[in-house]
Amino acid sequence: MDKSLIDLPTGHREYVDSCLEFIEFSKQDLVEGKIRCPCKNCKVEKWFSVNEVERHILFKGFYKPFKDWIFHGKGDTFQRIFESDGGITSEGSLDNQSGFVGRDNIGGILRSAFSVNMPPNCPNLEAREDDEWIEEPVAYDTDVEYDYFTIEEDVTYKKLLEASEEKLYEGCINFSKFSFLLHLFHLKCLNHWSIESFNMLLKLILDAFPQILDFPSSYYYGKKMIKDLGLGYEKINACPNNCMLYWGEFSKKDKCHVCGTSRWTKTKDRGNIVSDQGTDTCKKGVPAKVMRYFPLIPRLKRIYMSSETAEDKRWHDTERLGEDDKKILRHPSDGLAWKAFDERHRDFALDPLSVRLGLASDGFNPYRLMNTTYSTWPVMLIPYNLPPWLCIKPSSFILSTLIPGKSSPGNDIDVYL
Repeated sequence: MDKSLIDLPTGHREYVDSCLEFIEFSKQDLVEGKIRCPCKNCKVEKWFSVNEVERHILFKGFYKPFKDWIFHGKGDTFQRIFESDGGITSEGSLDNQSGFVGRDNIGGILRSAFSVNMPPNCPNLEAREDDEWIEEPVAYDTDVEYDYFTIEEDVTYKKLLEASEEKLYEGCINFSKFSFLLHLFHLKCLNHWSIESFNMLLKLILDAFPQILDFPSSYYYGKKMIKDLGLGYEKINACPNNCMLYWGEFSKKDKCHVCGTSRWTKTKDRGNIVSDQGTDTCKKGVPAKVMRYFPLIPRLKRIYMSSETAEDKRWHDTERLGEDDKKILRHPSDGLAWKAFDERHRDFALDPLSVRLGLASDGFNPYRLMNTTYSTWPVMLIPYNLPPWLCIKPSSFILSTLIPGKSSPGNDIDVYL
């Protein structure tokens, strides 16, 4: 391994790969589950867990004078293995580590979610057509701090990484508490479990396996544990008549500037006098109508953060059939509409990462016959960049907006879009 890599910026792809390799090999010298931290703040003087050391060197960088690495990987053995084989041998494989691994690569999922292993938009890096990152012949200033992560993201990443390494119970080798909870939420979504049934399952699991300690006892506490993975939604108040959204410059208004309808629900006092809630300030009362908006850009970023899904997003540009098969319509990119759009917008079409989305919406009654005067209109986005066997799968759809109401918004749906 080239030790000069520790002089690269903390967000550089080669730097991140080197840190992960260093951490994996250093696990064989654990002392009571800890190793010396070689980050620029600790300077090999403090002992921390492997996860804590990984976080330190990824976010803060290596302590530059420490280049002999005599405290990790049995001294220069780390250097000799990388110089001879170009990678970790069976001596440094995960099978021989005393740390918890589990059946799921939760650490990799977290690194993708927080873009730890992604190359930054650094002026010293340029992308080639084969999607590899090459370094320009420009010297790095090692005295400059390269911060690609906020303090909040650093704290969140640390908390989730610690949870992913905490065993479900003593002796469990397949699941951590975090990974097991993610599997339960995955099953809940796939099988449409209600919150009540999910709470009953959690209670049964905790009663049957008392060795599982400090595990969420309800859907509410479980959601609090995994909410830091991101991809939430925003609540935006709307006019009951679909005239406007109380958003941006209109966020403080109490009445619709189009039809004059109050923003708040109507209530009756003891004298049957009807009044509006929350007329004093927009932070009080119950809004008459609330839409749920699921921000699109963070979801697209999450797709491109993973190397597996990012490759699928370029399928429409990289996977082409021969000349004899060009007349076969197998994907929207083979259609006349797609090709006509590319002709009009050549700059957009030249970038294979440009996002193509289809929009669809339809109303349904979530309460069936229990309440026939209510409907919900979800707005779905279909990512056409994906291969044909993936783009129309429900798991690939992106929920963009939920519009509630007693009836269809009709042409006024453009207010929400």
